[in-house]
Amino acid sequence: QVQLVESGGGLVQAGGSLTLSCAASGRTISSSTMAWFRQAPGKEREFVAAINWRGDRTNYANSVKGRFTISRDNAKNTVYLQMNSLKPEDTAVYYCARGSMGWSIQPGDFGSWGQGTQVTVSS
Repeated sequence: QVQLVESGGGLVQAGGSLTLSCAASGRTISSSTMAWFRQAPGKEREFVAAINWRGDRTNYANSVKGRFTISRDNAKNTVYLQMNSLKPEDTAVYYCARGSMGWSIQPGDFGSWGQGTQVTVSS
């Protein structure tokens, strides 16, 4: 069983940047697709970004494309989300997730989730 712990969230002004980290323990994530999802108050959880096991394939939600970058360091068993040009609508709890099967961006295909980290962007 893998445990995922997110960190790096916080309060930032619009236009600012944050880098989220997701540290895995219990087993390696080096062969897994990893992704970030987010959930704003009163809204459903939504896909943000995904990266394949080698780090050479990524996918982003249209709303964050060009502003967010997902990356991974398999040696450190860690995944990152660099967030630039943040907007108030990016305010949400951000979750890291480990894929249970090959390449996917569907929440149902991710079997392990972290507890989430709050990101708040003020206008």
